[in-house]
Amino acid sequence: MTTMDQVIKCRAAVAWEAGKPLCIEEVDVSPPKAHEIRIKIVASGVCHTDWAYLFGAGKGMQLRPFPLVLGHEGAGIVESVGPGVTKFSPGDKVIPLFLPQCGECECCLSPKTNLCRKDWKNTQQGVLADGTSRISCRGKQVYQFLGIGSFSEYTVILETSLARIRNDSPLDKVCLLGCGVSTGYGAALNAAKVEPGSTCAVFGLGAVGLAAVMGCKDSGAARIIAVDINKDKFEKAKEFGATDFVNPKDHTRPIQEVLVEMTNGGVDFSLECVGDVTVMRAALESCRSAWGTCVIVGWTELEQLTVAPYDLLMGRTLKGTYFGGWKSVEGVSRLVNDYMNGRLKLDEFVSNTLPLNKLNVAFDLMKKGESIKTVIAVTE
Repeated sequence: MTTMDQVIKCRAAVAWEAGKPLCIEEVDVSPPKAHEIRIKIVASGVCHTDWAYLFGAGKGMQLRPFPLVLGHEGAGIVESVGPGVTKFSPGDKVIPLFLPQCGECECCLSPKTNLCRKDWKNTQQGVLADGTSRISCRGKQVYQFLGIGSFSEYTVILETSLARIRNDSPLDKVCLLGCGVSTGYGAALNAAKVEPGSTCAVFGLGAVGLAAVMGCKDSGAARIIAVDINKDKFEKAKEFGATDFVNPKDHTRPIQEVLVEMTNGGVDFSLECVGDVTVMRAALESCRSAWGTCVIVGWTELEQLTVAPYDLLMGRTLKGTYFGGWKSVEGVSRLVNDYMNGRLKLDEFVSNTLPLNKLNVAFDLMKKGESIKTVIAVTE
């Protein structure tokens, strides 16, 4: 029996309010409207941003409305398309994107940026182009985190925020390209533009940081210093290409002083993958004067970064990146191909696979630092 044009009843993990565990609920997912696609989510990675929003909302983060379906590292299969959709068909394998690529705006037409803002304000508030979401529960509208909401068995996505991928792609692996891996990997390749033979430092060895390590290695860096307060992460960082390991807890001096001494003047490239302004400052100050480049990758809405002008006047470059600089639709499809052709690691990031009803367990593992990346098997 076809579900096209019908409301689909399915399961979703609903956040009813900030700071409270997620509840598995039966939700209604409406058919797609014009230029929208309804997809069956097969798998979704659990990103630190999901956890941080749930437990940080109202504490300085930009408040988004509740109730809310979190999740933005999904992969699935097109179930139906709305009027006007020409690039997608039922059965296509796809990855939703929190950063759109409309292909028409000033940013999309420029090679200088990937920051398309098509329907940006709406999706940041958890709704689609018409100002509403397609998910409801108990008679209430349920918002879709970043316009996605991949912790639901079905969701509806704007066509400009969806990448079609090859049909032999394993969705429980390529879902990771929806955020963390793409962000860290692209930070090294696209933002830092790490050079062969260079020395790099990566601060923070979560999935984003490990992907940044991988990007530094693939760019030909000769020395990659992995920095984290959890020494248990160093062995995994070595697997991705790290050559040196520094735990700030092992030193009484500021970590930037340690790195400058280790490298006889500072690193050529530093990548901050924590989202902490103190670490950001340390990453900048660990760079070599005259040409060192620091890229801020970690996300925070809680604090302001203070920089000493001297650090920049002496030739250092400080910059940020969003989604690793990838033009999202094109970039994710390319990265999937790289993975399928053996040029990109993904399997090595997955530390746990859990069903949808164990999503709170996945958050606990993340909070305790006992997982790199948990993949949620949303549907079979």
